[in-house]
Amino acid sequence: MDLTIHSSFLPHDDPEAALAFYRDTLGFEVRNDVGFKGLRWITVGPAGRPGTSIVLMPPGADPGVTDDERRTITEMMAKGTYAGILLATPDLDDTFDRVQASGAEVVQEPTEQPYGVRDCAFRDPAGNLVRIQELR
Repeated sequence: MDLTIHSSFLPHDDPEAALAFYRDTLGFEVRNDVGFKGLRWITVGPAGRPGTSIVLMPPGADPGVTDDERRTITEMMAKGTYAGILLATPDLDDTFDRVQASGAEVVQEPTEQPYGVRDCAFRDPAGNLVRIQELR
């Protein structure tokens, strides 16, 4: 088998704040921005890598999700325990400084982890954990 990761999904509760973080702070390009019944799905990804994307989606938009489940999702997002993503960069210190300067919530400054990677962590505007690992 020859598989690759095409898209990953992260919830957002404010499309403009999500765009400001993923487009303006992280530098991802916007590939698609689709509205439907007052909701928005925004696809972003690293420039020059069209095969890899993040779809920023309204949480609980699936019609099979109950109102109780939507409340649970909202609560988990507020605590930052619902979703996350791991990104990578060759220059962790510069990336950390730029993301921190944007006002993003810092969860962890650049740290050498006991499992052999150096990384840092932020929360995006929806509370998703965004870990950034240094490429070696």
